[in-house]
Amino acid sequence: MSPELSKYNGKVQVAPLRSMPPLERFTPITPHLAIAPTVSVVVPAMNEAENLPHVFATLPQWIDEIVLVDGNSVDDTVAVARRLRPNVKIVTQTGRGKGDALAAGFAAATGDIIVMIDADGSTDGHEIITFVGALVTGADFVKGSRYASGGNSDDLTFSRRFGNLILTKMVNVLYRTQYTDLCYGYNAFWSRHLNVLDLDCDGFEVETLMNVRAAKAGLKVVEVPSHERCRIHGESNLRAIRDGLRVLRTILREWRREVAAPLPEPATTPAADRGVA
Repeated sequence: MSPELSKYNGKVQVAPLRSMPPLERFTPITPHLAIAPTVSVVVPAMNEAENLPHVFATLPQWIDEIVLVDGNSVDDTVAVARRLRPNVKIVTQTGRGKGDALAAGFAAATGDIIVMIDADGSTDGHEIITFVGALVTGADFVKGSRYASGGNSDDLTFSRRFGNLILTKMVNVLYRTQYTDLCYGYNAFWSRHLNVLDLDCDGFEVETLMNVRAAKAGLKVVEVPSHERCRIHGESNLRAIRDGLRVLRTILREWRREVAAPLPEPATTPAADRGVA
């Protein structure tokens, strides 16, 4: 393969490109597109049996793994998930809260890429290809944004919109980022960066924690537009003031915290039997 050329201090540097993975490593996405990395989708859920048929219907067939983290549901969440996708991986949450559920799901995921979506129908699985596309073209961490061009929300109240705006501006000032949306639960990243994210929170502040730690570690963060829809059935556990204060405390605490160094990109290895979800 041809070498990759780059400039450093005005001098051309030559670095060999990675060898192309074997053809059997690639997963067809469309007749014109295939990807080599494996993709896990992590879905935290508690009493979402009515919403899962819609959520799972939007998930593309080419993903390699669905990890559903059940928050000790008292409805048929687990049974419905297994009926919809017999090979779904079920993780029973031992703690409480969304942050704890995501940490459990990330630990169980085996894909090269991890995508996190919500189980209430507000996030659209059809958008996963946009997140994966940004990752395979150079991003380390991809944030969904309801405010980026092409993004939108059907569910943001005035108080949530205003609070998100203030908290986003605070993060941009403290961490020198250019985020447009801080508190949104649709994100994707390379699993090798789990050591950087190192989730150690319980609640809805988890998205802020991930965004801040990704920035502090120097990861290449890319925002992609996303359309948030209203919850289909049931009521949200999100409380604007309570959870806004948790986000604020997270922002200030992380400002003083050292972050782990990101791991280097691994060398290409032959594919194993992945079992398409």
